[in-house]
Amino acid sequence: MSFAELTGYLIYALPLLLITLLHIRKRREREARSEAVIREVTEAGLTEPASLHPVIDPLVCCGSGACAAACPEDAIGFVGGKAVLANPSVCIGHGACAAACPVQAISLVFGTEKRGVDIPLVKPNFETNVEGLFIAGELGGMGLIRKSADQGCRAMQSIAKRRGGSAPLDVVIVGAGPAGLAASLTAVEKRLKYVTIEQEHDLGGSILHFPRRKIAMTAPVRLPIVGKAHMNEISKEELISFWNGVMKRVGLKVRFGERMEGITPDGKGGFMVQTTREVYHARSVLLALGRRGTPRKLGSPGEDLEKVVYRLLDPEQYRGSAVLVVGGGDSALEAAITLAEEPGTNVVLSYRGEAFGRVKPKNRKRLEEAAATGRMRVLLESTVAKIEPKHVVLKLKEREIRIANDAVLVCAGGELPTPLLKKVGIMVETRHGEAA
Repeated sequence: MSFAELTGYLIYALPLLLITLLHIRKRREREARSEAVIREVTEAGLTEPASLHPVIDPLVCCGSGACAAACPEDAIGFVGGKAVLANPSVCIGHGACAAACPVQAISLVFGTEKRGVDIPLVKPNFETNVEGLFIAGELGGMGLIRKSADQGCRAMQSIAKRRGGSAPLDVVIVGAGPAGLAASLTAVEKRLKYVTIEQEHDLGGSILHFPRRKIAMTAPVRLPIVGKAHMNEISKEELISFWNGVMKRVGLKVRFGERMEGITPDGKGGFMVQTTREVYHARSVLLALGRRGTPRKLGSPGEDLEKVVYRLLDPEQYRGSAVLVVGGGDSALEAAITLAEEPGTNVVLSYRGEAFGRVKPKNRKRLEEAAATGRMRVLLESTVAKIEPKHVVLKLKEREIRIANDAVLVCAGGELPTPLLKKVGIMVETRHGEAA
Protein backbone atom coordinates (compact mmCIF):
# COMPACT_ATOMS: atom_id res chain seq x y z
CA MET A 1 0.00 0.00 0.00
CA SER A 2 1.43 3.34 -1.01
CA PHE A 3 1.68 6.31 1.32
CA ALA A 4 -1.04 8.12 -0.64
CA GLU A 5 -3.36 5.12 -0.38
CA LEU A 6 -2.66 4.80 3.34
CA THR A 7 -3.35 8.49 3.84
CA GLY A 8 -6.62 8.22 1.96
CA TYR A 9 -7.64 5.21 4.02
CA LEU A 10 -6.88 6.98 7.27
CA ILE A 11 -8.86 10.06 6.21
CA TYR A 12 -11.98 7.88 6.07
CA ALA A 13 -11.09 5.39 8.80
CA LEU A 14 -10.16 7.79 11.59
CA PRO A 15 -13.50 9.66 11.71
CA LEU A 16 -15.32 6.31 11.61
CA LEU A 17 -13.13 5.00 14.44
CA LEU A 18 -13.74 8.16 16.46
CA ILE A 19 -17.49 7.89 15.99
CA THR A 20 -17.38 4.22 17.02
CA LEU A 21 -15.37 4.98 20.16
CA LEU A 22 -17.74 7.80 21.13
CA HIS A 23 -20.72 5.48 20.60
CA ILE A 24 -19.14 2.80 22.80
CA ARG A 25 -18.38 5.38 25.48
CA LYS A 26 -21.93 6.76 25.46
CA ARG A 27 -23.34 3.24 25.57
CA ARG A 28 -21.17 2.34 28.59
CA GLU A 29 -22.17 5.54 30.39
CA ARG A 30 -25.84 4.86 29.61
CA GLU A 31 -25.61 1.33 30.95
CA ALA A 32 -23.71 2.45 34.05
CA ARG A 33 -26.52 4.88 34.86
CA SER A 34 -29.11 2.15 34.31
CA GLU A 35 -27.26 -0.31 36.55
CA ALA A 36 -27.06 2.33 39.29
CA VAL A 37 -30.83 2.89 39.05
CA ILE A 38 -31.51 -0.84 39.15
CA ARG A 39 -29.33 -1.26 42.27
CA GLU A 40 -31.09 1.64 43.98
CA VAL A 41 -34.54 0.34 43.10
CA THR A 42 -33.64 -3.20 44.23
CA GLU A 43 -32.25 -1.99 47.56
CA ALA A 44 -35.46 -0.02 48.17
CA GLY A 45 -37.65 -3.02 47.28
CA LEU A 46 -39.42 -1.07 44.51
CA THR A 47 -39.17 -3.70 41.78
CA GLU A 48 -42.88 -4.21 41.10
CA PRO A 49 -44.81 -1.94 38.66
CA ALA A 50 -48.17 -0.63 39.84
CA SER A 51 -50.31 -1.76 36.90
CA LEU A 52 -49.98 -1.64 33.12
CA HIS A 53 -46.29 -1.75 32.17
CA PRO A 54 -43.94 -2.73 29.33
CA VAL A 55 -42.28 -6.11 28.87
CA ILE A 56 -39.35 -5.92 26.45
CA ASP A 57 -38.32 -8.91 24.34
CA PRO A 58 -34.48 -8.89 24.34
CA LEU A 59 -34.38 -11.09 21.23
CA VAL A 60 -36.25 -8.45 19.24
CA CYS A 61 -34.95 -5.26 20.89
CA CYS A 62 -32.40 -3.41 18.75
CA GLY A 63 -31.31 -1.00 21.51
CA SER A 64 -32.25 2.09 19.51
CA GLY A 65 -33.20 4.04 22.64
CA ALA A 66 -36.46 5.32 21.12
CA CYS A 67 -38.45 3.82 24.01
CA ALA A 68 -36.33 5.57 26.64
CA ALA A 69 -36.58 8.88 24.77
CA ALA A 70 -40.38 8.56 24.67
CA CYS A 71 -40.73 7.76 28.38
CA PRO A 72 -41.24 10.98 30.38
CA GLU A 73 -40.80 9.02 33.64
CA ASP A 74 -37.24 7.85 32.81
CA ALA A 75 -38.34 4.31 33.66
CA ILE A 76 -36.45 2.65 30.78
CA GLY A 77 -32.78 1.73 31.05
CA PHE A 78 -30.27 -0.45 29.18
CA VAL A 79 -28.34 -3.58 30.06
CA GLY A 80 -26.18 -5.41 27.55
CA GLY A 81 -27.31 -3.10 24.80
CA LYS A 82 -30.97 -4.03 25.33
CA ALA A 83 -33.75 -1.94 26.86
CA VAL A 84 -35.13 -2.94 30.28
CA LEU A 85 -37.72 -1.57 32.68
CA ALA A 86 -35.10 -0.26 35.09
CA ASN A 87 -37.40 1.68 37.43
CA PRO A 88 -40.77 -0.13 37.56
CA SER A 89 -42.23 1.88 40.43
CA VAL A 90 -42.38 5.13 38.42
CA CYS A 91 -44.00 3.54 35.35
CA ILE A 92 -47.61 4.66 34.98
CA GLY A 93 -48.53 2.62 31.92
CA HIS A 94 -49.12 5.34 29.33
CA GLY A 95 -47.59 3.06 26.66
CA ALA A 96 -45.50 5.70 24.87
CA CYS A 97 -42.52 3.33 24.90
CA ALA A 98 -44.39 0.61 23.02
CA ALA A 99 -45.59 3.05 20.39
CA ALA A 100 -42.08 4.45 19.89
CA CYS A 101 -40.32 1.09 19.48
CA PRO A 102 -39.23 0.74 15.82
CA VAL A 103 -39.17 -3.09 15.94
CA GLN A 104 -42.28 -3.83 18.07
CA ALA A 105 -40.24 -5.40 20.84
CA ILE A 106 -42.48 -4.08 23.63
CA SER A 107 -45.74 -5.56 24.92
CA LEU A 108 -47.94 -3.90 27.55
CA VAL A 109 -49.08 -6.25 30.30
CA PHE A 110 -51.07 -6.16 33.54
CA GLY A 111 -49.43 -7.32 36.75
CA THR A 112 -46.50 -9.65 37.32
CA GLU A 113 -46.02 -13.19 38.63
CA LYS A 114 -45.62 -11.78 42.15
CA ARG A 115 -48.16 -8.98 42.04
CA GLY A 116 -51.55 -9.39 40.42
CA VAL A 117 -53.71 -6.53 39.17
CA ASP A 118 -57.50 -6.57 39.48
CA ILE A 119 -59.21 -5.75 36.19
CA PRO A 120 -63.03 -5.64 35.84
CA LEU A 121 -64.50 -7.76 33.07
CA VAL A 122 -66.20 -5.74 30.33
CA LYS A 123 -67.84 -6.59 27.03
CA PRO A 124 -66.75 -5.10 23.68
CA ASN A 125 -69.32 -2.32 24.20
CA PHE A 126 -67.72 -1.54 27.63
CA GLU A 127 -70.70 -2.85 29.58
CA THR A 128 -69.91 -5.01 32.61
CA ASN A 129 -71.75 -8.20 33.52
CA VAL A 130 -74.20 -5.92 35.38
CA GLU A 131 -76.58 -4.59 32.74
CA GLY A 132 -76.44 -0.80 32.55
CA LEU A 133 -73.10 -0.46 34.34
CA PHE A 134 -70.23 0.54 32.03
CA ILE A 135 -66.48 1.02 32.58
CA ALA A 136 -64.01 2.98 30.44
CA GLY A 137 -60.47 4.27 30.82
CA GLU A 138 -57.91 3.60 33.53
CA LEU A 139 -60.18 1.58 35.83
CA GLY A 140 -60.56 -0.94 33.03
CA GLY A 141 -56.78 -1.09 32.70
CA MET A 142 -56.29 1.47 29.92
CA GLY A 143 -53.82 4.13 31.04
CA LEU A 144 -53.16 5.59 27.59
CA ILE A 145 -54.82 9.00 27.41
CA ARG A 146 -55.81 8.79 23.76
CA LYS A 147 -57.33 5.33 24.11
CA SER A 148 -59.06 6.26 27.38
CA ALA A 149 -60.78 9.15 25.60
CA ASP A 150 -61.74 6.85 22.74
CA GLN A 151 -63.19 4.32 25.18
CA GLY A 152 -65.23 7.05 26.88
CA CYS A 153 -66.75 8.04 23.52
CA ARG A 154 -67.58 4.48 22.50
CA ALA A 155 -68.99 3.56 25.90
CA MET A 156 -71.34 6.55 25.74
CA GLN A 157 -72.43 5.56 22.25
CA SER A 158 -73.47 2.20 23.72
CA ILE A 159 -75.25 3.93 26.59
CA ALA A 160 -77.15 6.15 24.14
CA LYS A 161 -78.83 3.01 22.78
CA ARG A 162 -80.31 2.27 26.23
CA ARG A 163 -82.57 5.33 26.43
CA GLY A 164 -85.92 4.92 28.04
CA GLY A 165 -87.19 3.89 31.45
CA SER A 166 -88.49 6.01 34.30
CA ALA A 167 -85.17 7.45 35.54
CA PRO A 168 -84.84 11.25 35.20
CA LEU A 169 -81.23 10.89 33.97
CA ASP A 170 -79.92 8.83 31.08
CA VAL A 171 -76.49 8.42 32.68
CA VAL A 172 -74.28 9.34 35.60
CA ILE A 173 -70.62 9.68 34.59
CA VAL A 174 -68.19 9.13 37.47
CA GLY A 175 -64.80 10.74 36.85
CA ALA A 176 -63.56 13.75 34.88
CA GLY A 177 -60.38 12.38 33.40
CA PRO A 178 -59.89 11.79 29.65
CA ALA A 179 -62.46 8.97 29.53
CA GLY A 180 -65.08 10.83 31.58
CA LEU A 181 -64.68 14.12 29.72
CA ALA A 182 -64.84 12.43 26.31
CA ALA A 183 -67.93 10.56 27.48
CA SER A 184 -69.49 13.84 28.64
CA LEU A 185 -68.88 15.38 25.20
CA THR A 186 -70.56 12.38 23.61
CA ALA A 187 -73.50 12.72 25.99
CA VAL A 188 -73.93 16.34 24.87
CA GLU A 189 -73.66 15.32 21.22
CA LYS A 190 -76.26 12.55 21.71
CA ARG A 191 -78.52 14.94 23.66
CA LEU A 192 -78.52 12.70 26.72
CA LYS A 193 -79.57 13.83 30.17
CA TYR A 194 -76.37 13.36 32.15
CA VAL A 195 -74.48 14.30 35.31
CA THR A 196 -70.67 14.14 35.59
CA ILE A 197 -69.16 14.00 39.07
CA GLU A 198 -65.48 14.26 40.07
CA GLN A 199 -64.11 13.78 43.57
CA GLU A 200 -61.20 16.14 42.92
CA HIS A 201 -61.67 19.91 42.76
CA ASP A 202 -60.07 20.10 39.30
CA LEU A 203 -60.53 18.19 36.08
CA GLY A 204 -57.97 15.84 34.58
CA GLY A 205 -58.42 12.72 36.73
CA SER A 206 -55.16 10.85 37.30
CA ILE A 207 -53.34 13.39 35.10
CA LEU A 208 -53.44 15.77 38.06
CA HIS A 209 -51.14 13.44 39.97
CA PHE A 210 -48.47 13.21 37.28
CA PRO A 211 -45.36 15.11 38.47
CA ARG A 212 -43.66 14.64 35.14
CA ARG A 213 -42.46 17.06 32.51
CA LYS A 214 -44.61 15.93 29.64
CA ILE A 215 -47.29 13.45 28.69
CA ALA A 216 -46.75 11.60 25.44
CA MET A 217 -49.77 11.39 23.18
CA THR A 218 -48.83 8.90 20.48
CA ALA A 219 -51.47 10.04 17.98
CA PRO A 220 -54.17 12.68 17.59
CA VAL A 221 -57.45 12.03 19.38
CA ARG A 222 -60.86 12.72 17.81
CA LEU A 223 -63.45 14.12 20.22
CA PRO A 224 -67.18 14.69 19.71
CA ILE A 225 -68.10 18.31 18.94
CA VAL A 226 -64.43 19.36 19.23
CA GLY A 227 -63.10 17.28 16.32
CA LYS A 228 -59.50 16.10 15.94
CA ALA A 229 -57.13 17.30 18.66
CA HIS A 230 -53.47 17.23 17.65
CA MET A 231 -51.50 16.40 20.80
CA ASN A 232 -48.40 14.43 19.85
CA GLU A 233 -46.41 15.74 22.82
CA ILE A 234 -48.14 17.91 25.35
CA SER A 235 -47.31 18.85 28.93
CA LYS A 236 -49.57 18.09 31.85
CA GLU A 237 -50.41 21.77 32.23
CA GLU A 238 -51.15 22.19 28.51
CA LEU A 239 -53.42 19.16 28.52
CA ILE A 240 -55.43 20.39 31.50
CA SER A 241 -55.64 23.83 29.88
CA PHE A 242 -56.94 22.18 26.71
CA TRP A 243 -59.69 20.36 28.60
CA ASN A 244 -60.63 23.55 30.48
CA GLY A 245 -61.00 25.31 27.13
CA VAL A 246 -63.20 22.50 25.83
CA MET A 247 -65.40 22.66 28.94
CA LYS A 248 -65.87 26.41 28.54
CA ARG A 249 -66.50 26.28 24.80
CA VAL A 250 -68.96 23.38 24.89
CA GLY A 251 -70.53 24.24 28.22
CA LEU A 252 -69.76 20.93 29.91
CA LYS A 253 -70.95 20.85 33.48
CA VAL A 254 -68.88 18.85 35.95
CA ARG A 255 -69.75 18.67 39.64
CA PHE A 256 -66.33 18.92 41.27
CA GLY A 257 -65.54 17.93 44.84
CA GLU A 258 -68.31 15.32 44.78
CA ARG A 259 -67.39 11.69 45.49
CA MET A 260 -69.45 8.62 44.63
CA GLU A 261 -70.16 6.51 47.71
CA GLY A 262 -72.43 3.77 46.40
CA ILE A 263 -74.49 2.34 43.56
CA THR A 264 -77.69 0.36 44.03
CA PRO A 265 -80.21 -1.00 41.47
CA ASP A 266 -83.57 0.74 41.55
CA GLY A 267 -85.50 -2.41 40.65
CA LYS A 268 -86.66 -0.90 37.36
CA GLY A 269 -83.57 -1.42 35.23
CA GLY A 270 -81.80 1.71 36.47
CA PHE A 271 -79.57 2.76 39.36
CA MET A 272 -79.45 5.04 42.38
CA VAL A 273 -76.02 6.68 42.66
CA GLN A 274 -75.20 7.97 46.14
CA THR A 275 -72.61 10.75 46.37
CA THR A 276 -71.31 12.96 49.15
CA ARG A 277 -73.96 15.55 48.16
CA GLU A 278 -77.07 13.80 46.86
CA VAL A 279 -78.63 10.77 45.20
CA TYR A 280 -78.95 10.54 41.40
CA HIS A 281 -81.43 8.28 39.60
CA ALA A 282 -80.16 7.17 36.19
CA ARG A 283 -80.84 4.58 33.54
CA SER A 284 -77.08 3.83 33.15
CA VAL A 285 -73.80 4.51 34.98
CA LEU A 286 -70.35 4.97 33.42
CA LEU A 287 -67.43 4.46 35.77
CA ALA A 288 -64.50 6.44 34.34
CA LEU A 289 -62.44 6.29 37.50
CA GLY A 290 -58.69 6.22 37.93
CA ARG A 291 -56.91 3.33 39.60
CA ARG A 292 -55.58 5.55 42.38
CA GLY A 293 -58.97 5.34 44.01
CA THR A 294 -60.20 7.59 46.78
CA PRO A 295 -57.51 9.18 48.97
CA ARG A 296 -57.13 7.27 52.22
CA LYS A 297 -58.29 9.40 55.15
CA LEU A 298 -56.74 9.66 58.60
CA GLY A 299 -60.03 9.47 60.46
CA SER A 300 -58.89 12.26 62.79
CA PRO A 301 -61.16 14.99 64.19
CA GLY A 302 -60.91 18.15 62.08
CA GLU A 303 -59.91 16.34 58.89
CA ASP A 304 -62.82 18.01 57.09
CA LEU A 305 -61.17 21.46 57.42
CA GLU A 306 -60.33 23.13 54.11
CA LYS A 307 -56.63 23.26 54.95
CA VAL A 308 -56.39 19.45 54.67
CA VAL A 309 -55.42 18.23 51.18
CA TYR A 310 -54.33 14.90 49.70
CA ARG A 311 -52.02 15.92 46.88
CA LEU A 312 -49.41 18.59 46.28
CA LEU A 313 -50.01 20.68 43.17
CA ASP A 314 -48.25 23.98 43.75
CA PRO A 315 -45.52 24.09 46.45
CA GLU A 316 -45.23 27.87 46.11
CA GLN A 317 -48.69 28.40 47.59
CA TYR A 318 -47.32 27.14 50.95
CA ARG A 319 -44.36 29.51 50.99
CA GLY A 320 -43.93 30.97 54.47
CA SER A 321 -46.50 28.56 55.97
CA ALA A 322 -46.38 25.88 58.63
CA VAL A 323 -47.15 22.59 56.86
CA LEU A 324 -47.66 19.09 58.26
CA VAL A 325 -47.00 16.21 55.84
CA VAL A 326 -48.37 12.82 56.91
CA GLY A 327 -47.01 9.57 55.46
CA GLY A 328 -43.96 7.36 55.16
CA GLY A 329 -43.73 6.51 51.46
CA ASP A 330 -41.81 8.13 48.64
CA SER A 331 -44.69 10.48 47.81
CA ALA A 332 -44.71 11.83 51.38
CA LEU A 333 -40.93 12.23 51.51
CA GLU A 334 -40.77 13.93 48.11
CA ALA A 335 -43.61 16.31 49.04
CA ALA A 336 -41.99 17.22 52.37
CA ILE A 337 -38.59 17.80 50.72
CA THR A 338 -40.14 19.95 47.99
CA LEU A 339 -42.05 22.05 50.52
CA ALA A 340 -38.95 22.46 52.68
CA GLU A 341 -37.18 24.05 49.72
CA GLU A 342 -39.71 26.89 49.66
CA PRO A 343 -38.40 30.00 51.48
CA GLY A 344 -39.79 30.45 54.97
CA THR A 345 -41.80 27.22 54.96
CA ASN A 346 -41.86 25.30 58.24
CA VAL A 347 -42.31 21.59 57.44
CA VAL A 348 -43.07 18.75 59.85
CA LEU A 349 -43.15 15.17 58.54
CA SER A 350 -45.19 12.76 60.65
CA TYR A 351 -44.99 8.97 60.22
CA ARG A 352 -46.42 6.28 62.44
CA GLY A 353 -43.56 3.81 61.87
CA GLU A 354 -40.24 3.55 63.67
CA ALA A 355 -38.33 4.05 60.42
CA PHE A 356 -38.93 4.68 56.73
CA GLY A 357 -39.00 1.31 54.99
CA ARG A 358 -39.62 0.91 51.27
CA VAL A 359 -38.40 4.29 50.06
CA LYS A 360 -35.77 5.25 47.50
CA PRO A 361 -32.30 5.70 49.01
CA LYS A 362 -32.03 9.05 47.24
CA ASN A 363 -35.17 10.33 49.00
CA ARG A 364 -33.94 8.99 52.34
CA LYS A 365 -30.64 10.85 51.91
CA ARG A 366 -32.31 14.11 50.88
CA LEU A 367 -34.66 13.84 53.87
CA GLU A 368 -31.76 13.34 56.26
CA GLU A 369 -29.99 16.38 54.77
CA ALA A 370 -33.11 18.55 55.11
CA ALA A 371 -33.59 17.46 58.73
CA ALA A 372 -29.90 18.00 59.56
CA THR A 373 -29.96 21.55 58.22
CA GLY A 374 -33.10 22.39 60.18
CA ARG A 375 -35.30 22.84 57.10
CA MET A 376 -37.59 20.05 58.27
CA ARG A 377 -38.64 18.30 61.45
CA VAL A 378 -39.20 14.54 61.25
CA LEU A 379 -41.45 12.90 63.86
CA LEU A 380 -41.40 9.09 63.74
CA GLU A 381 -43.86 6.97 65.75
CA SER A 382 -46.37 9.80 65.59
CA THR A 383 -50.01 10.01 64.53
CA VAL A 384 -52.47 12.87 64.04
CA ALA A 385 -54.76 13.07 67.07
CA LYS A 386 -56.64 16.24 66.10
CA ILE A 387 -56.60 18.96 63.45
CA GLU A 388 -57.51 22.49 64.52
CA PRO A 389 -57.87 25.68 62.43
CA LYS A 390 -54.46 27.04 63.49
CA HIS A 391 -52.82 23.99 65.09
CA VAL A 392 -52.49 20.21 64.94
CA VAL A 393 -52.26 17.81 67.85
CA LEU A 394 -49.92 14.87 67.34
CA LYS A 395 -49.60 11.80 69.49
CA LEU A 396 -45.84 11.27 69.71
CA LYS A 397 -45.18 7.87 71.28
CA GLU A 398 -46.82 8.19 74.71
CA ARG A 399 -47.38 11.95 74.79
CA GLU A 400 -49.29 14.60 72.86
CA ILE A 401 -47.79 17.73 71.33
CA ARG A 402 -49.59 20.73 69.85
CA ILE A 403 -47.87 22.64 67.03
CA ALA A 404 -48.78 25.69 64.95
CA ASN A 405 -50.11 24.73 61.53
CA ASP A 406 -51.51 26.35 58.38
CA ALA A 407 -51.92 23.29 56.14
CA VAL A 408 -51.98 19.49 56.30
CA LEU A 409 -50.92 17.29 53.37
CA VAL A 410 -51.94 13.63 53.73
CA CYS A 411 -49.93 11.17 51.61
CA ALA A 412 -51.43 7.91 52.83
CA GLY A 413 -52.21 6.31 49.48
CA GLY A 414 -55.60 5.55 48.01
CA GLU A 415 -58.39 3.04 48.46
CA LEU A 416 -59.02 1.21 45.19
CA PRO A 417 -62.64 0.90 44.04
CA THR A 418 -62.41 -2.91 43.72
CA PRO A 419 -64.58 -3.59 46.82
CA LEU A 420 -67.25 -1.24 45.43
CA LEU A 421 -67.20 -3.01 42.07
CA LYS A 422 -67.63 -6.39 43.71
CA LYS A 423 -70.36 -5.07 45.98
CA VAL A 424 -72.54 -4.09 43.02
CA GLY A 425 -71.86 -7.44 41.36
CA ILE A 426 -69.21 -6.52 38.79
CA MET A 427 -66.93 -9.46 38.03
CA VAL A 428 -63.21 -8.80 38.53
CA GLU A 429 -60.26 -10.94 37.45
CA THR A 430 -56.72 -10.79 38.77
CA ARG A 431 -54.07 -10.72 36.05
CA HIS A 432 -50.47 -11.80 36.53
CA GLY A 433 -48.36 -10.53 33.65
CA GLU A 434 -51.06 -10.88 30.99
CA ALA A 435 -51.17 -8.79 27.84
CA ALA A 436 -53.44 -5.74 27.73
